Order: sequence, then C-alpha cells, then structure tokens
Amino acid sequence: MHKRSSRRALAGLMLLIIPGLSLAQDYMAPRLANGQPDFSGVWTNDTITPIERPTSLAGREFLSEDEIATMERNIAEGRERRDNNIVVEAGGSVGGYNQIWLDSGDTVLSTGQTSMIVDPPTGRAPIKESALATRDFYFANVENDYIYHTVWDRCITRGVPGSMLPAGYNNAYRFVQTDSTFTIVYEMIHDVRTIHLDKSGHIDERIKLWMGDPVAHWEDDTLVIETTNFNDRGMLANSMAGGRLKGVPISENFHVVERFTRVSADTILWEARVTDPEHLNAPFTISMPLTRDPEYVMYEYACHEGNYAIPNILNAGRARDREQASR
Repeated sequence: MHKRSSRRALAGLMLLIIPGLSLAQDYMAPRLANGQPDFSGVWTNDTITPIERPTSLAGREFLSEDEIATMERNIAEGRERRDNNIVVEAGGSVGGYNQIWLDSGDTVLSTGQTSMIVDPPTGRAPIKESALATRDFYFANVENDYIYHTVWDRCITRGVPGSMLPAGYNNAYRFVQTDSTFTIVYEMIHDVRTIHLDKSGHIDERIKLWMGDPVAHWEDDTLVIETTNFNDRGMLANSMAGGRLKGVPISENFHVVERFTRVSADTILWEARVTDPEHLNAPFTISMPLTRDPEYVMYEYACHEGNYAIPNILNAGRARDREQASR
C-alpha cells in the first residue's frame, strides 16, 4: 500500500477503533497454534509525533497530507543545519551526538495523528500542578543527589508505560509469545517484561514493583494488560520525547491498562490508559501504531558501562558549592 494511502486508512481506523476499541476492518491476524493472534517479531515506533498536542494544533486530531510533508521536511532540514553548524558559545553546552548516532525517526506516526495522547480530546495530559512542581524540584536539584535523576538516567527502568514511548534511539521491541506468556524485550535499557496469560489475579497489594504487576486477558483479538502494584519511585516518562511528562512522578495507586491489537500485516495498535488519582486530575490515553520491521537488529544496551555522567554532574554541584563558599 502506498504510504499516503496507508496513512489515510490507519487514520480512518483510529477514528473508529479508539472510542470502542473494536476492530473496524476485515483484516484477520495470523494465528499461533493455540489460536491466539500472532504478535511475535520486532516492532518499532520511532516518530516525530509529539506525545502532547501542540497548542498550534488545538482541536485537531489529525494532520493533513500537506502538514505532514511540511513537518517532516522541516525536521530533516533542522537536523541537517544543526549537524553542519555546530557552534558552542563560551560557557554553553557542548551538546550531544549528531544525527548519525541517533534514531528518533523522521516521519510522523503512520496514522497522521497530531499527538500520541488521544484522550482527553485536547491531546494533553491532565497533570496536577503539585506533580509538575515535584518534577521541577527534581530537575532543579540534579546536582545535589542522584535520587533527583530520572530512573532511566540511573539505568533502572523506563517503567510502564514509559518503556513503550519513543526516545532518541533504540525504539524497537521484540514480542515473544508462548501459550501462557507474552514477553516484551525492550531495546532501550535492559528491560524484559513477561506477562503471564494464565494468571487470574494481582499479587498482594503490599508488594510494590518498578514495572508493576500485570494481569492479562483476551478481548476478541485484542490483548488487554492491566498493571497495578507500582512503587512510587518511577515516572510517567523519562526522555525528552516525553515533553511535559518527563519526570512527572507516579504514586503507588498508579494504574495502567494496555491494549495490543494487530490491524494489518505490519501494524499493531498499542494503547495505554493511565490513571493516578494522586498526580493526575483525570485519566488519559496514549495510542500509537507499532510498525513491524523484520530487518531490524536489536543489539545489547549496556546501560552505564563506562558512563560517568551522574557522578560528573554531582561533582559539578560540589564544585559549584565550593566556588560559592569561597566568595
């Protein structure tokens, strides 16, 4: 299918599938021997689509073809300019890698949606001001203690649903299925998440985990995963691609319901409904297509091997303290 036609078809499907989450086309997913839909393989989600809808697109669920072309062209030209005109002002940041080392995508999501957040209709996460204040306090104190760094920076986990959100690179996921398990191998960091399909209930509520405790079931051809029992040390999102959500804390009452639906040979629609009464004014929903890429090779992510970033940041803070004390 032509790229433009594919986008139109998926955009139409998104309009029909999100409210009721019912499959709206005649596609029949391939089956495993046990009859379950086959999600196995490597899937990617690199994209320039923002997690929250920009104010300039308020009230717009989908982009036009012209807007898509303009956005993708502007991104490509901007990246080329930055790579070709690297100038560091005195006292400024030396920056990070150039584009050859990154893989953050160069296209919008194939659905053409204006944001990954599809509910509420604003495309914005209803975050409480107190949670934003906590986020800002943490960011302002990264030189003072490692606990103020994101759990991704500390190479612990990106959490749920954070591990499924695109980042600057390593945007691939390997799905492995058996009769009783659905396993997600994340390219980013070192997470492997195994969801037991024959599990009837959650573990004791007193047990709290970084990625929570998942319980799954099938609704027709959609795999539904409900995750509870989170500890309160994770975050909604951990990378710059998370925008305003990066660094927002979660509570022990954090609750996520994910849905995986294969809608074509090369597309799985992933959705996550996020609830946290302590830090959110209301639930919100993220939805995006995952694209099958059988040629993609996932390599080991040796997190923090030889990485001195956090010690160096803390040392810089102590150097700043000594400088201020000597004045």
